[in-house]
Amino acid sequence: MQKQFSEHNQTAWNQHAYEAWLNRFGTPEEAAALISRNPEGTVRSFSRFLGDLSGIKAVNLLGSHGSKAAALALLGASEVTVVDIAAENAKYGTELAEAAGAHVRYVVSDVLELPEEELTGDYGLALMEFGILHYFLELKPLFDVVVKLLASGGRLILQDFHPVTTKLISSRGSTAKVRKHKVTGDYFDTSIEETDVAYSKFLPGQDEAALIKVRHRKWTLGEIVTAAASSGLFIEVLEEEPNRSSDVYDKGIPKSFTLVARKL
Repeated sequence: MQKQFSEHNQTAWNQHAYEAWLNRFGTPEEAAALISRNPEGTVRSFSRFLGDLSGIKAVNLLGSHGSKAAALALLGASEVTVVDIAAENAKYGTELAEAAGAHVRYVVSDVLELPEEELTGDYGLALMEFGILHYFLELKPLFDVVVKLLASGGRLILQDFHPVTTKLISSRGSTAKVRKHKVTGDYFDTSIEETDVAYSKFLPGQDEAALIKVRHRKWTLGEIVTAAASSGLFIEVLEEEPNRSSDVYDKGIPKSFTLVARKL
């Protein structure tokens, strides 16, 4: 079931992704110039958990267009590997890293089907961030892979959208002054939903109806923490974060969370 789920989403993620990143970030050279000037800014949402990256081997799972991976390399990580299911993401990310002078290696693969030779157990940092977990029908197998990648003492930093926002609350209105929130969802819903692939909004003029949609299975915070812990990761931090924008109508609603865990 997971294999079919992943194959469908792989097809969806290889529809014009490279073109979308060109529209969103500019050419890889233009994106690289911005990251090179301020790599700390590229990872600022979780930079307080990074510590000194000097000599650290890092892996960015589902690393998409590679901006975070390039920043990690520029901040001192000795080696950075991105695992991502989309060849178009790898194309953009590889060109970006080369332009930034950052050593980043891409492995185009389903995370759950990484070859044994990639499960080296010597990474000091595993990073997963934003829009990741809903691509998995079970979470423990994902965290089991993280454990196999990490060295003893290595850390996982997971930052994603808060389930209260993704599963429970819907928003209406195009501006802060008129936006309203309603509890319309079921926090404990386990169904699979279809939705537009994340980069489709960066394809103006593209017929959205012609694009294959991605399939998601959304998780509660309790399910996420339990899966990480049951894989043998020691949870050090679970931080729920508010909206960081100036939108007063979003205040008081958890918008994201960060989980930091260590392999003992």
